[in-house]
Amino acid sequence: MKKVLFFSLIVFLLLQFYQPARNSNNGQVLPIHIAKVYNIPTKVQQILQNSCYDCHSNNTHYPWYSYLQPSRFLMEYHIKTGKENLNFSEWGNYSKRRQESKLDRIAKQIESNEMPLASYTLIHQKAKLSEQQKQDIITWITTITTDE
Repeated sequence: MKKVLFFSLIVFLLLQFYQPARNSNNGQVLPIHIAKVYNIPTKVQQILQNSCYDCHSNNTHYPWYSYLQPSRFLMEYHIKTGKENLNFSEWGNYSKRRQESKLDRIAKQIESNEMPLASYTLIHQKAKLSEQQKQDIITWITTITTDE
C-alpha cells in the first residue's frame, strides 16, 4: 500500500510540470470580436465577460487551481470544446447565417439553463445568470436578429 501511495504521489508531482499553453491573447480585442461586430450594451457585455468568455473566447481568466493538474486538464478540455462550439473572439469569421444560428442557440441555451454549465457555475458563483441577466441577453439578441 505504501508503494502505491508513493508511486501515486510521484505521478501527481510529475504531472505538475506539464502546463499547456494558456488561452490568452493579452486582452487584445480584434476587429472580428463580437464586441466590434455588434454594438453590445455595457450591461450585456459585462454579463458575457463574467459568464461566457472564459470558455468561449481567446482570453481565459485562469484561477489559482488552474496551475494544478488534473484540474488544468479538465479546464483545457472545457475551453477547447467551448471554443469549438462558439468563439466570441472569432465572431466576425462566421458567416451571417452562422452568426444568426449561434445567436438563436445562445438564447435557447440560456432559456433552458444549459449555459453557463453547472460544473462551471459550481466553482464560479459570479457566472450564474439571474433571471434579469438572462432576459437582458435574450432581449439584446432579439433586437439584433429583428434588425437584420
